[in-house]
Amino acid sequence: MTTPTALLKVMIDAARKAGRKLARDFGEVEELQVSRKGPADFVSNADTAAEQTLLEELSKARPGYAFLGEEKGLVEGTDKTHTWIVDPLDGTTNFLHGIPHFAVNVALEREGQVVAAVTHNPVTNDTFWAERGKGAYNNDKRLRVAARRKLDDCVFATGIPFLGKPGHAQFLKELHQVTGRVAGVRRFGSAALDLAWVAAGRFDGFWERDLKPWDVAAGVLLVTEAGGKVTAVDGQPLDLHLPTILAANLELHPLLSDRIAAAG
Repeated sequence: MTTPTALLKVMIDAARKAGRKLARDFGEVEELQVSRKGPADFVSNADTAAEQTLLEELSKARPGYAFLGEEKGLVEGTDKTHTWIVDPLDGTTNFLHGIPHFAVNVALEREGQVVAAVTHNPVTNDTFWAERGKGAYNNDKRLRVAARRKLDDCVFATGIPFLGKPGHAQFLKELHQVTGRVAGVRRFGSAALDLAWVAAGRFDGFWERDLKPWDVAAGVLLVTEAGGKVTAVDGQPLDLHLPTILAANLELHPLLSDRIAAAG
């Protein structure tokens, strides 16, 4: 068992602290489901508070690092080589509906490369973490991507474009190409956890378009450190700041890529 480095401990502690508050808020959201107003405003406040916790904890431990968050955008730092990339609540719609599948996502980018990652589900207490060159873990368990090699044995995850976003027609064509060849496709509503589950071998692969850096930065490192391959959907090198993403083990990656390419 590899123990987390001091850097990883900082990230894990920050994610868990933010997660504890989210877990308490989640209990309140479940109660708010019955109110006519609904929990939307409450969730927005929970999201903002979680990001503030992350900013404070990470800045205290590593002063000067830049901070790129879903709510705050980019907060410049004096250290131009390091940037925290943070999503305080990935899976907001799940949270909003009382569905216990959401995560705190923290990644560290050093000179353009993600070098450390944490994805924490505060409901299940799954804490997925990785550091470049040192493997990927869930709590103290080493992670490996699934070993399946045939599409018809596989379950893949994906994301459906949100209301008002482009790409529905393209997505349906891709879904048609994939579902006809595989054991199942799942849409669980958190790209961060989808990627963590690919790293853990629960999903055999994942693809999605129109994502943001904070959705995928941690998961990319988790999957690669667990032995998987991550690219853009078209097979080109992944650009974190223009992310479309396709992740799977080395054998399945080209097979899934071919299916998606067949959608045109």
